[in-house]
Amino acid sequence: MPFDFDQIIDRRATNAYKWDVGADELPMWVADMDFATAPAIVNAIARRLEQGAFGYNTVPESFRESIICWWRTRHQHTMEKEWILYCTGVVPAISSIVRKMTEIGDDVVVLAPVYNIFYNSILNNDRKVLASGLRYADGSYAIDFADLEEKLARSTVSLFIFCNPHNPIGKVWDRQTLERVAELCVKHDVLVVSDEIHCDLTHIGHKYTPFASVSEAIAERTITCVAPTKTFNIAGLQTAAIVIPNKEIRKRVDRGINTDEVAEPNSFAIQAAEAAFDEGEGWLDELREYLEQNRKLLVGSLKRLVPEVHVVEAEATYLAWINCAAITDDTQELCAFIREHTGLYLSAGDIFGGNGSRFVRWNYACPRALLEDGILRFSEGVALYQKEKRR
Repeated sequence: MPFDFDQIIDRRATNAYKWDVGADELPMWVADMDFATAPAIVNAIARRLEQGAFGYNTVPESFRESIICWWRTRHQHTMEKEWILYCTGVVPAISSIVRKMTEIGDDVVVLAPVYNIFYNSILNNDRKVLASGLRYADGSYAIDFADLEEKLARSTVSLFIFCNPHNPIGKVWDRQTLERVAELCVKHDVLVVSDEIHCDLTHIGHKYTPFASVSEAIAERTITCVAPTKTFNIAGLQTAAIVIPNKEIRKRVDRGINTDEVAEPNSFAIQAAEAAFDEGEGWLDELREYLEQNRKLLVGSLKRLVPEVHVVEAEATYLAWINCAAITDDTQELCAFIREHTGLYLSAGDIFGGNGSRFVRWNYACPRALLEDGILRFSEGVALYQKEKRR
């Protein structure tokens, strides 16, 4: 069944966080797609609406079964029902885990640049960020294992927040890399939270490996956070899962998310997740093809219109990480200028840490007509910015 990803949905004046912008502005920043949600999910919600009562909800076994089946068939990874906890989102899960599994003042390791909310989950809970900078060379990133080990070995570190695939750089960590990371975490007795929310958004020809699958030793110290929300664009329905093989760790995390009151589903969270995992595969396959063409359009157009910038090669996500170092080392200023003069709203890379101040993150998960509009605005904005700088 073909799905219409070219359909433009007017999300203005609907309390949509992404589209809370000016009348002539075009937002391509936050990781929120502009496509119609998969019909299977819409239909599941409609059936729930027909019940006409929306009280407190439980988490049925079918929720766990849907997740188990998806990971077994889609990713060849086996989970057990008792490993799976419901949570309202990956970010609430990470924040709760930081509170429950570390102490105030502890260092928490991340690989930078990385999803900026990781920093909030650490700092807002009175812990400290200990960033291991990713090496950037020849247009791609890699882990600096010597630096990572030095940080994991510190006595103040007990937790590492990992991103697999990695946001914002779009990296799918290969098995060899995952094995080396796992060995270091086991060696230095560090607990891992692996955020795998982008795992189903791999690019055509690329496949993600669940971090917990690389060895039994690392599975026993890994907390994996998964969700259908990025893949199926249902973040507003607040549905996610935490997967923990280790019984003692699971008990502590379960206690934490219940204490923090983020372990109870709303009236649509379970139905939406089950529909996504049980019936959404066809929609997802077509989505990935559409996103592949969008990325090719973006990369090719920027090469032609704005050759000064370089789109970092990626294997996952719908977020382009664009090196603008030939134009400026302050993309906060560049993004503000482009937004002011063209209305295009992109994410400046400094919020992601590491070498992000030279980069821009661009969400290209939208109908092609909007992407074409954004490309022209970017080209115009960069030209104006360079002209202004030459004065």
